[in-house]
This record gives sequence, structure tokens and C-alpha cells, in this order.
Amino acid sequence: MVWVLRLGSDPDDSQDERAQKVLLVGISVAVLPAGALWGGLYWAFDERVAALFPWGYTVASLACLAVFARTRSYSFLRTAELGMILVTPAALLVALGGLIPSSGVILWSFLSPLGAAVFDEPRRAWRWFGGFLVLLAVTISLAPVVRPDEADMPDDAVLAFAALNIAAVSLVAFGVIVAFARQREQARHRVESLLLDILPPEIAERLQVQRGSETIADNFEEASVLFADVVDFTPLSSRLHARQVVEVLERLFGSFDELADRYGVEKIKTIGDCYMVAAGVPRRREDHAHALARMAFEMHDCASACLAEGDGRSLRLRIGISSGPVVAGVIGRRRFLYDLWGDTVNMASRMESHGTPGAIQITRSTWELIKDDFVTEPQGLVEVKGKGEVETWHLVALRD
Repeated sequence: MVWVLRLGSDPDDSQDERAQKVLLVGISVAVLPAGALWGGLYWAFDERVAALFPWGYTVASLACLAVFARTRSYSFLRTAELGMILVTPAALLVALGGLIPSSGVILWSFLSPLGAAVFDEPRRAWRWFGGFLVLLAVTISLAPVVRPDEADMPDDAVLAFAALNIAAVSLVAFGVIVAFARQREQARHRVESLLLDILPPEIAERLQVQRGSETIADNFEEASVLFADVVDFTPLSSRLHARQVVEVLERLFGSFDELADRYGVEKIKTIGDCYMVAAGVPRRREDHAHALARMAFEMHDCASACLAEGDGRSLRLRIGISSGPVVAGVIGRRRFLYDLWGDTVNMASRMESHGTPGAIQITRSTWELIKDDFVTEPQGLVEVKGKGEVETWHLVALRD
């Protein structure tokens, strides 16, 4: 059964297109037994002409599925199936002589506009619904003219057919709606998952609630920011193939992402070979400086273990950390970015760019927060662009 649902599948299809194809094929296949059964029942009651319509629908539907398997034309299968399910019950109503003798079989035609709403654009679904109403009016008026004697079937059989029509149509309609709702739920989960990949959970939730109506911006009086940059990465990238460059950064930054999750800090962004992470935003925490200091040591370990394929040398980092107030918010409308601004961010960036390869350089604001728990070495006054002389320290180790 699984291979049947994959009829007309294309490797280039998106996940949504593939899901719609599977759903349309599944519904088309599910209706086939009903066509065969209805035709057999009408034949058993000596309504030979009426039996040809559901049987004809079954054969035509199988042919459409075969064409779809070869052409992979979703629009062809959609239009063909919707058209047949709209016209066939209406023709059967006329062949049986009216709405009551046909046991309301035209209810099956309602699946056409319902299917159009699911498988096509909503604005086109109204056209199919209009066609259903027109066909209903025409066939009810035309049936007594075409067959004035009506179908000669027992009352119990007419009632049984009515019950079958209502039950079968309701089952198919319910199945279509449930499957469509499940697809929408899966799509919503995918969107939420993608949103959580680029935004913190708290910010993503606020963004969905506000729906972009308000600017998301917060002040944090106490936070820490870390910048890490790969030493001599530009000359290294010139010696490697483009694929190798990306693979090196993928391995390195992937290990940093795992550390960020473990320490409960927030990855902000990557810029080239530079990695930015913050603690204390958007979730306030008192140990923000300690968390980044511990993570910084492990980032050096990750870099030492990361060998550049084709070069054979391990990577080295320059890391800078600063603590203090920051402004955090979401910018952009098409591609969201949760970013930080303020002097603390600038100082952390300067600590990295003016730092020593293999070292972790911190500002006084960070040193005052962690000096009792970490071994540090004063570096004296360092000339920092735009700031003049700034007192800095190197993180050496965690105190026992």
C-alpha cells in the first residue's frame, strides 16, 4: 500500500507537495472500493445503466492514477478526480430518476468542492462549490424528464443506500479534514522548530503572540558576552577547498552549540569564523560570567581537537569576554535576528580582537565577578580602539 501512496512522487518535491500528493492519492484509492461496490449493488437490483456510472468512475480513476504515475502532474490528477467525483453522482441521480430514488447519491458530489478547498487554492474551491449547486439544481429538474418512471427498487433498499451514502461520504469527508488538519499541524511544528533554531524560545513565543505588531526589545542590567575567533583562519581557508572550509566550521561551531546548550547560554550569531554567545539573556541568571568562563575553557579544548582536513593542524582561538548592561531585541521582518547592543558587546569584541591566540581575555567588569573562583593573570593596560587604555586579565584556570 505504501508504494501506491508514492505514485507520482518527485525527488524535487517539497515536503508539503509530497504530503499533498500522498493525501490525494490516498483519498482517490480509498474511494475506488465504494465505486466498485455501488456498481455491484445497482447491478444486483437490475439497474444496469446506473451500475455503469460508479464502475466507469472506478476505471477512469485507475486510468488517471496510471497517467499520474507517469507524468507526475499533480494538477492533472487533482482536476480529473475533482471533476469525476462532481459529475458521476449527478449523472447517477439522473439515471435513477431523482433525488429520492437515488438515495441522495449526489452527496458524493460535495466531496468535489471539499477536496478543492484542501488540494487547491481556497478561491478556486468556491468555483467548485458553485458548480456543485448548479449541478444539483439541474439534475433534480432533469431527472424526471430523463426517467419519469424512477428506479424500481424496494423501499428498504433505497433506505439502505441512503444510509450508505451518508455514512460513506461522512467518512471520506472526515478523513480528508483530519488528514488536512494533521498536515497543517505538522507544518506548524516545522515552522515553530525553525523559529526556535534562530530565536530563543521566550522570544519566539512573544513574536508569535505579537505577530510583529510590536518591537521586541529588552534591557538587561547584568549579562556577559563572549566572542571567539579562529586564529589565522583566512590564510587557512585559502589553502583548503570550499567544502573543507565549511566542514571545519561546521564541526567547530557544532561543538560550540552543544556547549551552549549544556551551559544554558544563548548563541547569538556567527560572523564568518567568529562565534558570539551570551549569558543572562533572555533568561536572567546571576552566574552569567561564570557560565561563559567555564564554556570558554571547553571551547579551547574543542578547537584543539578540531583538525583542519587537508592541513592537519589543530585550530586555535582568541576569546574575549565582557560583562555589564546590554540591550537585546529582534530585528528584521523577513529574516529574524535576535541581537545584542551596547558597550558590553563592543568591549567583548575588542577583548577578542586585541587578545592573544590561545588565551581568554576579560575586562575588569568580568574579572570582578569571577576573581574568587578562577585563576587570572593581569595584563595591565591594553590600548583598545575607541576606548583608549583598558585594564584586562587572562583567564588561566578554575580554582580548586
